[in-house]
Amino acid sequence: MSAGMSPNLALDQEVARLRAAGQRVLHLGFGEARLPLHPGLTRALGDGAWHTAYGPVAGRPEVLAAVAGYHGRRGLPTESEQIVVAPGSKPLLMALVAAVEGEVLLPRPAWVTYGPQARLSGREAWGVDVPETCGGVPDPAALSGTLRRMRERGRRPGLLVLTLPDNPTGTLAPPGLIREVCGIARAADLTVVSDEIYRDLLHDPATAFLSPAEAAPERTVVTTGLSKTHALGGWRIGSARFPAGDRGAELRARVLATASEVWSSLAGPLQSVARYAYDEPPELTEHVARGARLHAAVTQAVHRTMTEAGARVRSPDGGFYVYPDFEPVRAVLAAHGAVDSASLERVLLERAGVAVLGGHHFGDDPHALRFRAATSLLHGGTDRRHRAAMESDDPTDLPYIRRELELLAQVLTKLTA
Repeated sequence: MSAGMSPNLALDQEVARLRAAGQRVLHLGFGEARLPLHPGLTRALGDGAWHTAYGPVAGRPEVLAAVAGYHGRRGLPTESEQIVVAPGSKPLLMALVAAVEGEVLLPRPAWVTYGPQARLSGREAWGVDVPETCGGVPDPAALSGTLRRMRERGRRPGLLVLTLPDNPTGTLAPPGLIREVCGIARAADLTVVSDEIYRDLLHDPATAFLSPAEAAPERTVVTTGLSKTHALGGWRIGSARFPAGDRGAELRARVLATASEVWSSLAGPLQSVARYAYDEPPELTEHVARGARLHAAVTQAVHRTMTEAGARVRSPDGGFYVYPDFEPVRAVLAAHGAVDSASLERVLLERAGVAVLGGHHFGDDPHALRFRAATSLLHGGTDRRHRAAMESDDPTDLPYIRRELELLAQVLTKLTA
């Protein structure tokens, strides 16, 4: 894989190379939603084609109002002046790291991009272990201890990144834990970034969801985008909601200063898509709900497969990831040459034809036998199959999905039995 490239993108390119060479690969290594494109999104893109000017850096007024309404419907009253749209949430996250003085605190494990963005900005990323029950937020006691060590070493903590639901574990931190972590963040005067790009993909819509922006509204920025819920990763549409008040306004101004020098504005046609999507018309809301049901069915099936193979796996709550720990079968895997996360990733790809991302890419203990599996790539390789999976009452019983699940079970059984 290419040196220096984000590991998930590098793995995706490696899988493409292997498949082009005729090798069969079960791809569980890339977090792409793989859902059919809703025709309303295509119409919105076409209708916006005449927007060829740069436009406002933050976004057109009607787009900002649509994103504000989206947050308002989720219990976060929001004004347009609190919103910024951008070509994906990644540049917004990068601009936020640059805008906040001090070092960056991350849950461990965490999405592969947070740490490198901190380092690219000249900051140090401090990983803090997550609780046993869920990922996406640090364990409160561990967070307090890390803050104390940082100050003892003369380091200034500045930014705390949380992910709800989480990538890589697929779990959602409960409200009580969010309140406790936000209380620590307030006492330490940290700025909180809540990455909520998987929020609308909860497996059970009745699951209690507390945004850190509710628990610590004066210091929390919420980032999201359309790549996961609407499968628009290639269109690059992201947004950020800043706190109300002076602190939020100052932070937003710093992010806009970076935006004006880096991406200028979200492309005009894509702003039209953003307006349509964030307005949440009924036909699109139902489309997103069907996608969430599909992700839930397939992800829960993969979770069962991993558990039956001997792994410890947190039960996923949202999105399309599982994060198994194969420590219980370490001795068996060692016989195949898998003694840490890097070698386990390699053995799965080279000997079993299964592509996953080892836990070391997420800042996890490199000696552990953990990896992230992305389940969305099991939905089929064509738009027709994606649509059939979305419409099925039991997508795991579709022949092409069932075949991949059976193959995964066979491979894991062979390695762990």
